[in-house]
Amino acid sequence: MKEEERIFQGKLFAPSHPDLKAIKRNAHNLSRYYSDTYENQEEERNSILEKLLGRLGKNCYMQGPIFFHYGRHTEIGDHFFANYNLTVQDDAKITIGNDTLFGPNVTIATPIHPFIASERKQMINQNGEIKPLCYAKPVTIGNNVWLAANVTVCGGVTIGDNCVVGAGSVVTRDIPANSFAAGVPCKVIRPITDADSMRFKPEILADCQIIE
Repeated sequence: MKEEERIFQGKLFAPSHPDLKAIKRNAHNLSRYYSDTYENQEEERNSILEKLLGRLGKNCYMQGPIFFHYGRHTEIGDHFFANYNLTVQDDAKITIGNDTLFGPNVTIATPIHPFIASERKQMINQNGEIKPLCYAKPVTIGNNVWLAANVTVCGGVTIGDNCVVGAGSVVTRDIPANSFAAGVPCKVIRPITDADSMRFKPEILADCQIIE
């Protein structure tokens, strides 16, 4: 079994394995190239993202700078927007739906290290070699989700469709669809309902209109 396959099966793996280091080096370089481009270099930016990611939907935009750890382990749907300083540590698979928005400094981190210090330092791998080992859990983020500034999403989490996650939250557990959640650790505050419509905030809606 290849080391990359061990990640997807939730088994301990060696992040220093040459095959994994090659994937990460490529992703790090492409992330750097993207981060060094200007906003009006749209074709070049899109070309970099297509090389970097496992899937990139239509009409996606990332402000930059960005950092992807593996890149090809991340799949992004249509109409995705990420503000500056997006960090995606995608050892395990990350799936992001359509029409999802990320505020500044959003981090998604899938790898998990052992709690016991001696185990975190080194263990014996499947080949009898002494190596630092870790494991990773996938992350799924649904459609029409807004992660506000400085949100961190940890491995193993699913965030349902139409959710809003408040600024500074650390998401360690699943968030059901149509929820407003916030805090450290992140908890569901309440469901999102029609009462949250801008039509009930006329002072903010001003001379704008809701699309029915």
